[in-house]
Amino acid sequence: MRNLIISAALVAASLFGMAAQANAEESKAPYVELTNPVPVAVPGKIEVVELFWYGCPHCYAFEPVINPWVEKLPKDVNFVRIPAMFGGPWDAHGQMFLTLEAMGVEHQVHAAVFNAIQKEGKKLVKKEDMADFLATQGVDKDKFLATFDSFAIQGQIKKARELAKKYEITGVPTMIVNGKYRFDIGSAGGAEQALQLADQLVAKERAANKAAAN
Repeated sequence: MRNLIISAALVAASLFGMAAQANAEESKAPYVELTNPVPVAVPGKIEVVELFWYGCPHCYAFEPVINPWVEKLPKDVNFVRIPAMFGGPWDAHGQMFLTLEAMGVEHQVHAAVFNAIQKEGKKLVKKEDMADFLATQGVDKDKFLATFDSFAIQGQIKKARELAKKYEITGVPTMIVNGKYRFDIGSAGGAEQALQLADQLVAKERAANKAAAN
């Protein structure tokens, strides 16, 4: 009898432990709320940031999912891409992105650069190689090289690195909503789920802004 009571107690304790673990897993949010929120680029708009790298296969696979979503974002949402710069080719590709963005042509060649690196095996880590390839896409070679080495781009590189540090990112693609919430495809449960989560957090911020205004 005593053994039966002990066994029953052990089973109950085990079940309680399993339930507690399950509840803990269920309550774990798919995003991290930053301890120190980061100011947004355009005050008055809800910001969605994607940190990415041209050399990242997961970022490339995310492209067909995120791009149509970005095109349909409401006017009160500002979408920003920021290159993650962790050294080596990350820095080279990040500087290329920032240069193209400063020239106002990144959107036009975004897919071509991704394809060149991910599908065609081009490394594009030397500025001369970048310029040669981009010239085939209609980008002015001399202007690209001059902009690439400009003081303004060095400032943008510093800004991108500082933001990544403030967001406390460890990989890509990572998304940040309104400088407060950080998540990725893995934590959200998939690419589509990541965008659904972004929509939910945008709605949350919109409601908070409306409440604060009243």
